[in-house]
Amino acid sequence: MKAKLAAVVRKFISPSMRYELRNVSGKLRLLLARACVWRWEVARFRLEQQSRYEFLYIGRKQQREVASLLMGGKDVSVVDVAARAARDQVVLVSELPTAGALSVPHFISAVVPLGRPLDEIIARYDSELRRSIRKSRGLYQMRQAHSDEEIAMADRDLLRPYATARQGEKAAQFSTEGVFRLARGAGRLDLITFNDQVVACHLGCEVIRGGKRYWSTLRFGYCEAVFSDPKKLREVNSMTTFMTLEWALANGFDYHDIGLCVARPDDGLLRWKRRRGGDVDPLNNHACLFVRLPRTGAADFLWETPLFAMEGSKVTLHLGLPEAASDEEIAHRYQEMVFGGLHKIYLHSAKRAGEAFVQTLRSRYAGFPSPPILEHVVSR
Repeated sequence: MKAKLAAVVRKFISPSMRYELRNVSGKLRLLLARACVWRWEVARFRLEQQSRYEFLYIGRKQQREVASLLMGGKDVSVVDVAARAARDQVVLVSELPTAGALSVPHFISAVVPLGRPLDEIIARYDSELRRSIRKSRGLYQMRQAHSDEEIAMADRDLLRPYATARQGEKAAQFSTEGVFRLARGAGRLDLITFNDQVVACHLGCEVIRGGKRYWSTLRFGYCEAVFSDPKKLREVNSMTTFMTLEWALANGFDYHDIGLCVARPDDGLLRWKRRRGGDVDPLNNHACLFVRLPRTGAADFLWETPLFAMEGSKVTLHLGLPEAASDEEIAHRYQEMVFGGLHKIYLHSAKRAGEAFVQTLRSRYAGFPSPPILEHVVSR
C-alpha cells in the first residue's frame, strides 16, 4: 500500500514540487524540534583563542556544539567563562530569532554550475590543480557498482572507515540499507579505480530544484591506504570529484553539488571546494542559528569570525574591517574568501571601507556572472 501511494505521488507531483515539499517538511521538523523548550539551556562560553568576546547561547543543549563550531571552527576548544565580559562584548547565539540578528546557516553546499564546456569550468582551477588532473586523469577510471558484493564492499571498506577516520565514532553514517537503496535506483554508487584497484567510491543522487537538475554528492569513501596518506588522499579526492563532475556534465545535469560544508567562510573544506568551482548555495540546508553581533566592535569580531547569513533564500557574507588594519592586511585576510553565489557582501567598519580594498574586492569578482552587491555597514 505504501509503495502504491508513493507511485501515485511520483506520477502527479513534479520532481521540483517534491523537492519543495521536502524543503517545507524539513523546516517544519526543525520548528517542532525547536519548540521543545524544556530541552533548551542558557550557557556562556568563550573560545580558547585570544578573543575578548563572550558567547551567550540560548537553545537546545545538543546544538551548542554546532554553535561553537560555527563561531570557532573544528580545531578550537570551548572553555568555561571565568569572568563575565562587558555587555557590549557579548555575542548572542540563539535558536530563537531576535531583533537585528543574522540568520547564520549550519551548513552550506558547494555547487558547480554546468551547461558549459569542461575547459571553461576548470579555467577557475589554479594552474597546479589543472596540471595535476591532466597528469593523473588517465590512471583513474569510474564505473557504477551493480552487484550486491560491490555495494557491500563499498559500504564496509570505503564509506564507513573514511567517515570514522574523519569524524570519529560520532560520524553520521548512512545505514547499509540506505546505501543499497541509493545504489540500486534512488541514486547511484560509483567505484573509482587506480591501475585497476578500487581506491574510492562516490554515492550520489539527483535533485531537481526549480526545474534544474543537480547531481548531488551524498558521500565519498576511500580505502585506508588512501585516507591514511594525506598526499594520496588529496590526489584521489581531487580525481574523484573531477570524474563525478565529468559524469554530471556528460549526462546533462545543470549543476554538480559537491556536498555540504560547515557554513564558515574560512572553513578549509569549503575553500577546497571553492577552488574546484563550487559556488555557495543553501541547497538541502534548513537549519540556522541567530547571531546578534556585539554592541561595539562588530568590525573586530567579524574580522576574527566572518559569517555567512541568509536573507530569504539568498546567501550573504559579513566581513569586518578593523580601523587598525591596513588595506594590504585586509586584502590578505580575505584573499581566500571569494565565493560565487553570493547576493551581497556587507563590509562592517567604523568608517568607510578603504577604496583600495573595495577596488581589490571588485576586481576579484569581476569574472563572475553575477558579482555580489557591496554594502558598507557603520559599526561602533
